Amino acid sequence: MTLLTIDTADHVTTLTLNRPDTMNPLGASGDGDAFAAACDAINADLGVRCVILTGAGRAFSAGGDIKAMKERTGSFGGTAPEISDGYRNNIHKVLRALYGMRVPLIAAVNGPAIGLGCDLACLADMRIASDKAKFGVTFLKLGIIPGDGGTWILPRIIGEARAAELFYTGDVIDAATAQDWGLVSRVVDGEALMDEARALAGKVAAMPPHALRQAKNLMRQGRSLSYDTALEMAANTQALMHLTEDHMEGVDALIEKRAPNFTGS
Repeated sequence: MTLLTIDTADHVTTLTLNRPDTMNPLGASGDGDAFAAACDAINADLGVRCVILTGAGRAFSAGGDIKAMKERTGSFGGTAPEISDGYRNNIHKVLRALYGMRVPLIAAVNGPAIGLGCDLACLADMRIASDKAKFGVTFLKLGIIPGDGGTWILPRIIGEARAAELFYTGDVIDAATAQDWGLVSRVVDGEALMDEARALAGKVAAMPPHALRQAKNLMRQGRSLSYDTALEMAANTQALMHLTEDHMEGVDALIEKRAPNFTGS
């Protein structure tokens, strides 16, 4: 079954993990290429200003394919070097593609997000959860470690201590706890999840596309830069933004007390 369904409307692309019968597992051959192709196309299209990632059926993603682990197939089969390459050339491609997305990404977490599925959601810039969502990084319960870089991802979202608690116990937390811990920004009724995600995406998509992408880049780079370097990057980027027609449109709209219409020019 095709891993992703892709739908674009009103400057928003929705990526849906589409293996609902098995809770949207990842790790099958070609999964990395599917994500890379989708994200490359989004990055190349200035008409896309925001992306929503969600799951079909009752789960966001149950993580790595347990059946493939049991049978030692796909990314989980072969010798140790072959398994290592399976992660690099497939699973890591999924994660690198999402991390490299240049437009803001919203994870609409409709159900369980476990292991790799949780880390996938954590690569989003914003996370909204259904009241049916659950989160866990249960790798140690399977006798493995987070092979997807989760030990780098999760502490940046909820802090070292809480990330350590989840990693070392394998506990699964509910949506309310996830919100309390800052893992998600809001929890909504499951029936309203996609409406809420689309409303948020619509607000993002109303912003000027060049400035939007640059703002995300500055936030991303700011994680590892000194303040002086961040200021220098901001000054150089801001100079380019001041010369765009979208900047003038924003100024005119404010003066004229109307909504701006940004075109990417």
